[in-house]
Amino acid sequence: MSAFGSQSMAAPLRRVLMRSAANAMRNADRDAWHYGPGFDPAKAASQHALLAELVTASGAEIEWIEDTADGLSDSVFTHDPSLMTDRGALILSMGKPLRAREPSLHEETYRRLGIPILGRVETPGQVEGGDCVWLDARTLVIGRGVRSNQEGIQQVSNLLTPLGVSVYGFDLPLWQGEEACLHLMSVISPLADDLALVYSPLLPAPFYQMLKARNIRLVEGDAEEFAASNGLSLNVLPTSPLKVIAVAGFPKTKAAMEAAGCTVEIFEADALCIACEGGPTCLTRPILRQ
Repeated sequence: MSAFGSQSMAAPLRRVLMRSAANAMRNADRDAWHYGPGFDPAKAASQHALLAELVTASGAEIEWIEDTADGLSDSVFTHDPSLMTDRGALILSMGKPLRAREPSLHEETYRRLGIPILGRVETPGQVEGGDCVWLDARTLVIGRGVRSNQEGIQQVSNLLTPLGVSVYGFDLPLWQGEEACLHLMSVISPLADDLALVYSPLLPAPFYQMLKARNIRLVEGDAEEFAASNGLSLNVLPTSPLKVIAVAGFPKTKAAMEAAGCTVEIFEADALCIACEGGPTCLTRPILRQ
């Protein structure tokens, strides 16, 4: 049985699922995928390779989804189609119709790796991984918005409650509309078990109160950088507590994390993350954190 299990957002990253941008994004239709003018497939592929080097250097092993030219450009954002638990993988259901085939890619990969499938979110339920935040091993919070609905949250709760996990759903604002993607993780990135980077004006108020009640310290991301990046300044990947990988170009947010005790590694990602609305967290699906 392969090593798996992840009910933490910041415990040391040991094993992670990724997919190369080289083929997946090669012939992407920018308008269809809602990519910005900065999108450049060759540059995106080289920036993705640089992220993979940083992930490997952190000590994590990368498991690669098969690299085929199947036209699923967003499949490089492996955080969204599945969720890992200590009992196996949850295969999720995408709120973006163009991504509907991606969960089956994850299921096939987990079966190849010998990782059990704990369950699936079935239509009309929708949950994307970017809306899921583990507050601790027994508490999962899911953002209810344009990509994750109540039916999907209920299905996840039905699967996890028997395992001793409490699942909470909190409403997200529409913000910039249905096409733009505001996930819960657009407004919070855990940096350690008791520390999180947030953009508090868009946090659901009851979720904010829950964070405060648990004595989780909040680092405020810079508002101007958040607006300029459509939230990507906040999308940082912890490789272990207080050690994170972030997109280059947001010095104030980086300084705020460093002031809170974090070590921040950055990589250039204008053609990949900024243009395609997905940061280093989105580009990784933790399989094992411990």
